[in-house]
Amino acid sequence: MVDNTLKPLLVVEDNPGIQKQLKWSFEGYQVFLAGDRASAIEQMRQHKMPVVTLDLGLPPDPANASEGLAALQEILDIAPHTKVIVVTGNDDRQNALEAISLGAYDFYQKPIEPEVLGLIVDRAYQLYEIEAENRRLATLGSDSPLDGIIGASKSMLSACRLVEKVGPSEATSLVLGESGTGKELIAQALHRLSPRSDKPFIALNCAAIPDNLLESELFGYEKGAFTGAVKQTKGKIESANGGTLFLDEIGDMPMPLQAKMLRFLQERVVERLGGRSTIEVDVRIICATHRDLSQLIKDSEFREDLFYRISEIVIPIPALRDREGDRLLLAQSFLDSLSQKNARSFRGYTEKARAQIDMYPWPGNVRELENRVKRAVVLAEGSRISETDLGFDEDESDSQSLDLRRAREQVEREVILRALAIHDNNVTHAAEAMGISRPSLYQLVKKLDLPEPGKS
Repeated sequence: MVDNTLKPLLVVEDNPGIQKQLKWSFEGYQVFLAGDRASAIEQMRQHKMPVVTLDLGLPPDPANASEGLAALQEILDIAPHTKVIVVTGNDDRQNALEAISLGAYDFYQKPIEPEVLGLIVDRAYQLYEIEAENRRLATLGSDSPLDGIIGASKSMLSACRLVEKVGPSEATSLVLGESGTGKELIAQALHRLSPRSDKPFIALNCAAIPDNLLESELFGYEKGAFTGAVKQTKGKIESANGGTLFLDEIGDMPMPLQAKMLRFLQERVVERLGGRSTIEVDVRIICATHRDLSQLIKDSEFREDLFYRISEIVIPIPALRDREGDRLLLAQSFLDSLSQKNARSFRGYTEKARAQIDMYPWPGNVRELENRVKRAVVLAEGSRISETDLGFDEDESDSQSLDLRRAREQVEREVILRALAIHDNNVTHAAEAMGISRPSLYQLVKKLDLPEPGKS
């Protein structure tokens, strides 16, 4: 029976003396014991333990790690988020590293010191709780106004704070960002934060509709207004009455329609095509574009007066390449939600995949990352998502790594040449200024194939 006042911990250990020692060593935990793989799996199926300590040397072959490694894999199959700490002998580092590659959280070498092992267990439990809370927040649905907007980078948090301030207002807002950055999610968040949240949110992509149809889509039409107009039809503006109209890619709106849009923003009335009466509409306008409107204005492709009307508040959304730390956060969030939708279970990403996610410039931004993860969830055969599952090949990885090495060498070359020039080729003074020793400077000069500096 689980005591809800204590944190559950499973100790998998075949030595009765060590079992007894550990049972009373973890303050604040209810310790469950298992002496072999079968009983460990039984306990996991019953209780889904957040943290497990696992001795790799289990019967019937305690001299080897095969039984312990098999138990590790079964535990993670049952509960992929469980933090498993493997316990090994002093001469068993290789098996410990193999356990880490299979998904273990950490390893600890005997002889056991309960205080040290207790610290590792506490840290593992804290991480488990943080991850569980993140998963809970990710599945809250639309209860949160910023639902779907995931980020911890300074630039994205700044954008979210601006959304929270602007949302409750009636300000006409312009969301700027590259394709795939999530501009519509921002618009939806603005709507949910507004007093209009229980009214319609109508979205229209100005770039996705032919110019000759866009006007009728926006303003509607009367029966007989043109060939095929067999009945009176409301436009998107009228349909959004009381709520919010989101005009995506407004930079692609044709010039003649921009004039009619400006008139609507000034007077807040629409006139259907083929109609003669005006209709008052109460609607909040949010626009978005990936294009440079300032340049379009210079090129006479966008009306300056319309720009000022739609940009009472400008909300810039950073590109994914500029969101430090968010790439891996988003990748894990997508993996969790898509795995659940596709009834699959993964233990995360391989080290190479994580490195690739972090290095890749993501020209398609968040949309490209999500599509790559969707592909991986469908095609992956292993327990972890690899870089090839994500659609990256080894040549691409090697090329990017090479670029990083070249960049580092270029910086080293520039710093060395600058230091030597400032200190008139005096190696001692140049090395001191760089914070390295004379021999280190000579080694760098040789590695980078630079001219040998004069000796002081």
